[in-house]
Amino acid sequence: MLPCVLWFQSLFVLLSSISLSRGENCPASCLCPDPHTVDCSGRGLTRLPEAIPLDVRRLLLSDNWIPRIPADFLVLYSDLVYLDLRNNSLSRIEPGTLSTSSRLVFLDLGSNNLTEIPKGTFGESRSLIKLRLGNNPHLSMVNEDAFLGLTSLRELELERNALSGLQVGALSKLPSLRVVRLEGNPWVCNCNFANLFAWLMANRHKLPNGVEGMECSLPTDGRRVALSQLSQDSFRECQVTLTLTDFLIIIFSGISVSVAAIMASFFLASTVHCFQRWSKGVKGDEEENEE
Repeated sequence: MLPCVLWFQSLFVLLSSISLSRGENCPASCLCPDPHTVDCSGRGLTRLPEAIPLDVRRLLLSDNWIPRIPADFLVLYSDLVYLDLRNNSLSRIEPGTLSTSSRLVFLDLGSNNLTEIPKGTFGESRSLIKLRLGNNPHLSMVNEDAFLGLTSLRELELERNALSGLQVGALSKLPSLRVVRLEGNPWVCNCNFANLFAWLMANRHKLPNGVEGMECSLPTDGRRVALSQLSQDSFRECQVTLTLTDFLIIIFSGISVSVAAIMASFFLASTVHCFQRWSKGVKGDEEENEE
């Protein structure tokens, strides 16, 4: 009987020590359900919590009031693979903030106050597989090189933002992209949208619902039109095509410019030659007068 009692006492001490160590390493007001997870969701935080364990792998910070992330925040957290910052007050991400997160696989920046995604925002986060940027009502600009280097990214969410246009290069530079969400944006059906429309038609299999539900407004009267009702012919005015007359005008203009340049050169050379002869004549007359 005694050995059993001693075994249970040892087990209790071991569990107590593990529990205490977790409690000591866990930031105040947060939960740490396992040694590598810190859950600070819905805690009313106005800044990042202090004393986050350096070996954290999953950091949950959603549903708070965090306005910014220090540029050096992730330097020490090299093991971080999952970062949830959904529904906070982030207005921008400092360049280089995420470039040190070489193991980051999941990043949620949805439902914030982001206004733009500039070049270099994500650095060389080659391990990133899923990126959520949806539901940012003020996000109106995504740089063409914003996702450069995200070679493993498979899922990209940009739905329900304030995007009126998006350069195709931002998407075509993602070789592993499998799913992209773009619905709910105030797209404008102008010539800048023509290339994106062509990309959407060619990659509709990457859209969860195809182009159904996606709309754009006409630049003339602002009327909303479903993308499913458009075709490449809808943007034919944006395609620059040269007719035979255009080619003849270009050729004639080139010839005219060349002839004018030759005539101007000939006139200039003749003028210089005459001036030189006149100068020599004047000099000769002066010498004769001196003699």
